[in-house]
Amino acid sequence: MEYQTTSAEETEHIGAALGLRLRSGAVIAMTGDLGAGKTAFVRGLARGLGVTARVTSPTFAIVHEYEGGRLPLFHFDLYRLSGSDALFDIGWEDYLARGGVCAVEWSEIIADALEPGAIRVDIRRGGNPDTRIITITEGDSICEDTGH
Repeated sequence: MEYQTTSAEETEHIGAALGLRLRSGAVIAMTGDLGAGKTAFVRGLARGLGVTARVTSPTFAIVHEYEGGRLPLFHFDLYRLSGSDALFDIGWEDYLARGGVCAVEWSEIIADALEPGAIRVDIRRGGNPDTRIITITEGDSICEDTGH
C-alpha cells in the first residue's frame, strides 16, 4: 500500500492504523532518509498499540522499550550499527522472544538478519518539503481486522 502525507501528524496516523493491526512478534523494517519521518511513524505505531509514553528517537541508546500497551514496543535506531553482528550483540534474539513489536529504523543495515515475513515500511520525501510517500509491504504479522 502507498500513502501520501503532508504533516508529521498524518504520518503518525498511518503508523497508528498499522499499530492497531499488529500481532505479537511483528517486526517493522523501516527505511528512509534522515528526517523522513520514521520516528513520527513509530509514534503512531505506539499510539495504535495503546502505548501512552512519549516516543523519542533511540539514536544514541540504539533501542527504547515502551510497555503499557496491548503489546510492548521495542524501537530500534540502527544508524550507528556496523551490521548484523552488532545487532545480535545487543540482544536482538531476546527482543524477538519477548513477543512485542520491533520497529527498526535503518533496517537496511541488518537486512540479512530480518525474517522474510517482516513488514516493510519505506518513507521518502515527496514533491514539497512536507510531503512524504509511505510504502507499506505487509508481512505475516498483521491481523486482517482489529480483532487480533
